[in-house]
Amino acid sequence: MQPGTVRVLGMVVLGAAGMLGVVQAYAATGSSKEDPWIERGRYVVMIGGCNDCHTPGFAEHGGKAKEADLLTGDSLGWRGPWGTTYPPNLRLYFQTITEKEWLKGAKKFMARPPMPFWAVNHMGKGDLRAVYRYVRSLGPSGHPAPEFVPPGQDPKTPYVQFPAPPK
Repeated sequence: MQPGTVRVLGMVVLGAAGMLGVVQAYAATGSSKEDPWIERGRYVVMIGGCNDCHTPGFAEHGGKAKEADLLTGDSLGWRGPWGTTYPPNLRLYFQTITEKEWLKGAKKFMARPPMPFWAVNHMGKGDLRAVYRYVRSLGPSGHPAPEFVPPGQDPKTPYVQFPAPPK
């Protein structure tokens, strides 16, 4: 083999190794840029107040939380005539449904108080898609929230007591 051939082969091997690294990095992230829906979802979740209940300690800490804790549900219950409800772990929930299922189901979604389900019902398709992709991008984390406690039963966790509605 001639000396020039060895140099060319060496450059080809180094170039191929470099390209393999680029391809692997691209495959690991899924794209060269973050999905623009994710940033929109981060915004909608923030202005929609989702973290207020679905992120432990969010309100108490002035709207600050580590990303690892965002939307992981809470064990603080909301008790009223309907029983005691808990904000579910959205990061686990969104791992169980597809984007198509979320887009269809969110328009008919109903929940017990204090969840403002009507706000979700009125979201546009773009905002619903953005919320889904943002929450999914966070990945699964945390544990499921406690189960609903029916009226007349005492919850085993701390709770906020809502007054009965006026008669």
